[in-house]
Amino acid sequence: MEREPQTMSSSHFPEELKTFYYTQRLDHFNYRPDSYTTFQQRYMINFKYWGGAKSSAPIFAFFGAEAPVDEDINYVGFLRDNAPQFNALIVYIEHRYYGKSIPFGSRKEAMRNASTRGYFNSAQAIADYAAVLLHIKKSLSAQNSPIIVIGGSYGGMLASWFRLKYPHIALGALASSAPILYFNGVAPQAGYYYIVTKDFKEISESCYQTIRKSWSEIDRVAKKPNGLSILSKRFKTCKKLSKSFKLKDYLDSIYTDVAQYNEPPVYPVKVICEAIDATAKKTDILGQIFEGVVAYMRHRSCYDMDEYNHPTETNLNWRWQTCSEIVMPIGHDRNDSMFPPAPFNMKRFVNDCRRLYGVLPQPHWVTTYYGGPDLKLILHRFASNIIFSNGLRDPYSSGGVLESISNSVIAVTTVNGSHCLDIRSKQSSDPQWLVRQRNTEVKIIKGWIAEYQADLQALNKQIQAPKPES
Repeated sequence: MEREPQTMSSSHFPEELKTFYYTQRLDHFNYRPDSYTTFQQRYMINFKYWGGAKSSAPIFAFFGAEAPVDEDINYVGFLRDNAPQFNALIVYIEHRYYGKSIPFGSRKEAMRNASTRGYFNSAQAIADYAAVLLHIKKSLSAQNSPIIVIGGSYGGMLASWFRLKYPHIALGALASSAPILYFNGVAPQAGYYYIVTKDFKEISESCYQTIRKSWSEIDRVAKKPNGLSILSKRFKTCKKLSKSFKLKDYLDSIYTDVAQYNEPPVYPVKVICEAIDATAKKTDILGQIFEGVVAYMRHRSCYDMDEYNHPTETNLNWRWQTCSEIVMPIGHDRNDSMFPPAPFNMKRFVNDCRRLYGVLPQPHWVTTYYGGPDLKLILHRFASNIIFSNGLRDPYSSGGVLESISNSVIAVTTVNGSHCLDIRSKQSSDPQWLVRQRNTEVKIIKGWIAEYQADLQALNKQIQAPKPES
């Protein structure tokens, strides 16, 4: 779900950021002896801007997702950029089984078998967040400080689900690029790749056509007696290709990556298409495609076809999450796609997951536990204080909430936005539409907090008012 930002050492954290560890319970939902096992969960607090408990100043809590929380500190700037005007405390909480928040003593032990992995799910994760936030409020005597939870992508899903499950803890949620509808057939399977295709096609029809034709050209060359050697040389692969799928998968990853993160001021989709189109009269289709790779990946001595598939912590752990409950059936089978047909095959997916982990995926559980179908009808009267923000150039927006559900469950969209762009750090080069999107979100959050403060004041007056004598 998330591109992996550059890892930072703790020495690169802002000086005002303090690291803490909370003794977290392994299992929040059972009362077996092993449920009471604990692990150390990492969280970080920035006190610099906080107005203090006495003024009921708010708490901005960022929910870590499928990566160590270190990687989000600089990448996500929304909290830091806006905390001063809210006098807000900033909290970052790491997701269990990532970074330094590992049960069972080590990552190897935590992921050893189905029993230890069984505690690795979203319901346990948001229960962790509830426990940490209540602990913070208690330790700071900040019972009346409202909490706004913020997350992006999978973390955005967690933020919205947290507001629904724990409304007594979070006053509101900002869920950026959260594809909460990409489950159990609610959103179309081909939606993700349809938007990738649309992003390229809108930049350049000829670029789109070249990419579309390239897959069959790769297959044609691969069928030659020394075809894989030819492809390996033409794409300067670090290792000789054993099958053409490796190359096609690598190109697929590049195109989806640039579409998902097609951010200003660079706009990498445009970078690739300009390189492909510029060489149209100088080389053949495969030569054009390679020029697109070079434009994005820069000049290298060779190109690693496994670059997107290395067994990183995020890749390994996210694979377990998608094989258990986060089952998003993403495929491409539309005629107007620039990708060859590859519909999502649930039967094959289930068999692969069972082979890998010895358990069956639960594709219906997310919609059973959190909801999904008839969201507009159900949440219209039940839910409140959630912002679903999406950039419509983000392929995951196809599974996002794009229309407001009520006056306080609000969709904020931008035509040119990309994945989680609104919660990224402010830049001087930010276009006006992005500035307006963030300002809209800030205005909505200010409204929630003003209502809360008014309610709190009215309640305090009511409590303090002298009771009439009987």
